[in-house]
Amino acid sequence: MTISKDLFQFLRDLKANNNRNWFNERKDIFKQHQIEAKAFFQAVNDRLEETDLIERYRIYRIHRDVRFSKDKTPYSGRFSGGFVRATAHRRGGYWLRIEPGGNSYAGGGFWRPNSDDLLRIRKEFEMDDTEIREIMSEADFKANFGAMIGEELKTAPRGFDKTHTAIDLIRKKQFYFMRSFSDKEVLQKDFIKEVHQSFLLLRPYFDYMSEVLTTNLNGEKMI
Repeated sequence: MTISKDLFQFLRDLKANNNRNWFNERKDIFKQHQIEAKAFFQAVNDRLEETDLIERYRIYRIHRDVRFSKDKTPYSGRFSGGFVRATAHRRGGYWLRIEPGGNSYAGGGFWRPNSDDLLRIRKEFEMDDTEIREIMSEADFKANFGAMIGEELKTAPRGFDKTHTAIDLIRKKQFYFMRSFSDKEVLQKDFIKEVHQSFLLLRPYFDYMSEVLTTNLNGEKMI
């Protein structure tokens, strides 16, 4: 299963002609590429299910919600989606975006943790950040993903010491990692293999965070 050059070219053309008239005149072409994209995401999901338990996956609509955005262009110009891990014991989610211009990526993590989970994560980092740093510094993980990404506070959250050695992690409000791909890489025959390999590299991180979010600070199971 591969991503075709025609699909990529359609997305490039859409980005250059991001208006409803242009899109409506080519809706049949879009539907063909949408079928191809759905097949690719399904193939990724099938591979993921060989190594993880996936509850569902979703491909996001190409139509943008512009009600509260300054950018009023009606289409996103990409095929993107997420894969949700199954059961409350498995935390974290995988994400995949296919977009020309070097804007494609595979990754995952915790985009908007609720307030209880956010506090629990911060408390874990405050108590002991050894394991999370070992995961992030593992050679293959670091080579593919680099540093943790996510919005963060400018100072320490309330109740935390701003001089704590783990304050760089404690300040974060989001906790995720992304591996970017060039257009050339996306069009290679082994792209789906690289996507799956990227997701496999996230598993130690997901396993760690799942353990954190299903136990209390004493390590006792809450689920």
